[in-house]
Amino acid sequence: MQLYPAIDLRDGRCVRLYQGSYDAETAYSDDPVGQAQQFADAGATWLHVVDLDAARTGEAANLAVIAAIAAAVDVPVQTGGGVRSLDAAAALADAGVARVVIGTAAVENPALVEKVAARQPVAVGLDARGREVATHGWEKGGGGDLLGLAAQFESSGAEAVVVTEISRDGTMSGPDTAGLAAVLSATGLAVIASGGVAELDDLTSLAGIGHDQRRLAGVIVGRALYEDRFTVEQALETLGR
Repeated sequence: MQLYPAIDLRDGRCVRLYQGSYDAETAYSDDPVGQAQQFADAGATWLHVVDLDAARTGEAANLAVIAAIAAAVDVPVQTGGGVRSLDAAAALADAGVARVVIGTAAVENPALVEKVAARQPVAVGLDARGREVATHGWEKGGGGDLLGLAAQFESSGAEAVVVTEISRDGTMSGPDTAGLAAVLSATGLAVIASGGVAELDDLTSLAGIGHDQRRLAGVIVGRALYEDRFTVEQALETLGR
């Protein structure tokens, strides 16, 4: 299982939200490029970057910062937030992003995923409260059923599905292992977990989730790393990387 240290960008800063609320933001660094380099130097083999401004508005407000991150590290960067067109996805590829994550647009226009996947690596981002998927930076509900959508995108050409339990994101209350197990059983796509990780035991629990000899492909970790609950090195050791 891959570790994806998270870098969430808002106004060019590295921040974390609490349960997806833009009114509950904690800023951790004014130097997201430096933060990315620290994660890579510690041994991370992927980075997960989100443009929170773009997720809310659809405008790629932090594209220059994302390009700087991709140029500064020797590991692949997975990026989402506001990817709602072929041009937006292509712009991220041109910025050096290895895989784009499409969330809102995937739910509202599933054909876009197939079109992007024909041109570059893509993952589908499904952010949910329980099984109800939310869109537009998590501010709108009613996006559909999590398990149904995870199954729907299996034949889309996407490489993976990134599943975030919004109620746990940024809370360090533990991951939704039951919900993730249900997603893993609903789709043949690689499943990357996000939300709630607080301690190394949470990583062990996630690594133990399985279905038909399949395991979770990765886990995104943000606040626990920023608040020194554990280090990248400790996480990688726990995951056997």
